[in-house]
Amino acid sequence: MQMTRRSFFGVTAGAAAVVAAGSAHARAKPVHSSTGKPHVLLLMADQFRGDCLGADGNRAIRTPNLDQIAGEGVRFSRAYSCTPTCTPARAALLSGLGPWRNGMLGYGRVAEKYPIEKPQALRDAGYYTFGIGKMHWHPQRNLHGFHNVLLDESGRAELPGFRSDYRCWFYHEAPLLNPDATGIGWNDYTSAPYALPERLHPTTWMADCATRFIKEYDRTEPFFLKVSFARPHSPYDPPKRFWKMYEDAELPAAAVGKWADKYAPRNSEEASIWHGALGPEQVRRSRQGYYGSVSFVDNQIGRIIEALDKRRWLDDTLIVFTADHGDMTGDHNLWRKSYAYEPSARIPMLLRGPIELQGPRGQVCARPVELRDVLPTFMEAVGAPGRETLDGKSMLALAQNPQAEWRPWIDLEHDICYAPENHWNALTDGKFKFIFHARDGETQLFNLENDPHELNDLASDARYSDEVRKWRARLVDHLQERGEPFVKNGDLALRPESTLYSPNYPGCSCHPKA
Repeated sequence: MQMTRRSFFGVTAGAAAVVAAGSAHARAKPVHSSTGKPHVLLLMADQFRGDCLGADGNRAIRTPNLDQIAGEGVRFSRAYSCTPTCTPARAALLSGLGPWRNGMLGYGRVAEKYPIEKPQALRDAGYYTFGIGKMHWHPQRNLHGFHNVLLDESGRAELPGFRSDYRCWFYHEAPLLNPDATGIGWNDYTSAPYALPERLHPTTWMADCATRFIKEYDRTEPFFLKVSFARPHSPYDPPKRFWKMYEDAELPAAAVGKWADKYAPRNSEEASIWHGALGPEQVRRSRQGYYGSVSFVDNQIGRIIEALDKRRWLDDTLIVFTADHGDMTGDHNLWRKSYAYEPSARIPMLLRGPIELQGPRGQVCARPVELRDVLPTFMEAVGAPGRETLDGKSMLALAQNPQAEWRPWIDLEHDICYAPENHWNALTDGKFKFIFHARDGETQLFNLENDPHELNDLASDARYSDEVRKWRARLVDHLQERGEPFVKNGDLALRPESTLYSPNYPGCSCHPKA
């Protein structure tokens, strides 16, 4: 693709003009003193496990910048993705609604419009709104209230009529090179060092865009900036220096419960399998690439935080770091995501903000939070109306008072994904987790406090029969409003068929394909 001229960040001139609007000629005084509102920065990574933070107790991972955010803010140690694949998780993040009310019970298309959407809500509250990276919306440039976005949708690079801003920039910078030269697929378990110069990696590009935005921003209104990294989602392809960082590291071996023996056979000879015991050497190599990608994202987040600090805006900015879901990386003989288990469903959730918003620094909160809570948190911080209509709750209440009234548990679910047997609903309070498998009615119960790796399924242990009954009744109560096929005759019903969209999906009369 030929570029007509060198444009801002090397992307299209149209996108350049909008970004330039964020750094127009000298305007007024600093945002926080002119409006009394904080800047808002949403940092997000794709497929980032909740246990891949040094602050979470992982001794192998190196995440100094995220650890610092946690140490100076609040770390929510029991944060979850209610529907742990890319698009339904992003629907919850966008709308502040849980799966039944946002309409996405599995991997489909994010609706084109919700009653309240994060970028539009902040824009209406007087913010300049800008997004960088992976949005995973449909159509790709549906802005949902952003003034504009710079997209890296490399996993959807071949869709007709679409080329992401990152790909445009890449072909301008390196017209003779292949951006996929490392040769790893978007859902493969294989890993290798990035085959091209580090400056061409999409993770670097996103941080370059974000730091440039912050350095040159001088509008009078505060900004809402979303930076959504496409890694550590596969391909596991960190630059060589981050690959070598874990070359001799003692990486954790796969955790495999006896209950997971059924997942030991490979479901396919492809590298994009969803289950299969591949042996400790392959698990370690996959994790070397995954951990390297995590540390690379952390490194680039450090650049963004440094840019804020140089503008003296760090303590005037509400920062949230989270992920859409995790990554099994071989635990329980499973790969990829979409499962109720901790490596797939538990995510990082860090909040750092002005002291008057977040309360004491360095807190750890174990109350169950979820992606639907991010929008109401931002709405409270900026004074936007309407958050009482959402399913999510502002996490500022917990940041300011860990004993504040809060939900006793959070609901999780996923419609059929990969195969009919991967179809489930679950509840967790961060201490116990109850899972109902909709195809055959199998249940699982895990004591997360005593068994954080979910090695021991307690559902058939007579000592836990009361606990199983209690959680099953809670799940029946949660699903009751849906009626059949979820609940029948007062109990959980088998669901061998898919129900991808709920009746609340905007425009639900037509069920779009993912």
